[in-house]
Amino acid sequence: MLTALTALFAIQTAQTGPIEVPFRLGENAIIVDAKVNGKPVSLMFDTGFTGSVVMQSTLNLGPVTGTTRIRDFVGEFEASLVKIRSLSLGAEVIDIKTMSDIVVTPPEDSSFVYGTHVDGIMGFEVIRDNVVEINFEKQRFIFYPRTTDISKRVPDNKTTFLTKLLPIGATSMEMSVEVSTGKKLTLALDTGNAFYATTHKDSLERVGLWEVGKPVKFMSSSGVASGSVDSWSYKMGPVKIFGIPVQSSVWDIIDLPSSSADGDGTVGYGFLKNFNITLDYERRRVWFKNFTGKVSDEEVGTTGIAAGWDDRRKRTVIFRVSPESPAAIAGIKEGDQILSLNNQELNQAGFRKMRKLLEGPVGSKVELAVSRNGALQRYTVERKLLLNQFPD
Repeated sequence: MLTALTALFAIQTAQTGPIEVPFRLGENAIIVDAKVNGKPVSLMFDTGFTGSVVMQSTLNLGPVTGTTRIRDFVGEFEASLVKIRSLSLGAEVIDIKTMSDIVVTPPEDSSFVYGTHVDGIMGFEVIRDNVVEINFEKQRFIFYPRTTDISKRVPDNKTTFLTKLLPIGATSMEMSVEVSTGKKLTLALDTGNAFYATTHKDSLERVGLWEVGKPVKFMSSSGVASGSVDSWSYKMGPVKIFGIPVQSSVWDIIDLPSSSADGDGTVGYGFLKNFNITLDYERRRVWFKNFTGKVSDEEVGTTGIAAGWDDRRKRTVIFRVSPESPAAIAGIKEGDQILSLNNQELNQAGFRKMRKLLEGPVGSKVELAVSRNGALQRYTVERKLLLNQFPD
């Protein structure tokens, strides 16, 4: 399926037309097939990861050659390295001479996270030196000849937009987001961020969108590579995301300061899925073409439950109940094990899937059967908007 892509990665001056490579969509993620060090794998495409490939340690790709430090939204963690000996897509072999080593991480059930088989991550480094379109509309990458110069395209600033990358982030695509106060956030384009956009509380304070010391309602949790972190939802007013006007949107806010001195967070899948996006890192330009007619999703209600699969207990376990939320008012508690949702048994539902299942139209209801200390409990919980905004 992906034979054409491999020809692109070898140095090719002869390419005269676009090369199209299909991908599939998982749970808020782009999934591509590959062969790494001779092993067939499926990889989540993540422009937020600056390296080549991340693989789980359950796949034996060779001896460990060293370690590295990986940084995410909130911190760093150490991971092992394995030499990348081959990277192929289809029958063709990709030139890997300039690629970084494979990052090896502890096992996790990525397939349940993304709703389709996934073994690891394909990072930004794999496409960085090419002019590549991420075509969400047709679910394919389009690799253009390297002579293609998207900086000469003329946007109409209604459905097409041309944005210049900021002169920071040696291995990331950092751009400006102008907020209603006239100040700017620096956010990276991140296909690996499942949410609409993510920033930090101190970043909101800096641009005047949150009062220092103001208490947060409906505190929840988000999972990142370095662990679980406190987070909350924020209703953002009018902004320009990468030059694109957005009247209203819901962002995920990390309650800890940013781990980066330059960036304030990332713009994720929830925003990006509305566009066909052409990346030209060498010329420092990104072209956006809106094909859905939307730039944000409808606001949805939720219950205040954060839950996911606990492999030790072999149950979907509630690990956070937001104070003052419908779930808290109903009497649901942290540690309760969810047996069924709307009379459907849950089959190893991960955090992303549970978040999606628990969301829905405001005023709709969720029927939950939970186990607490071995006793069955049944609850009917109404979904409500659990958002923070400033001013109230």
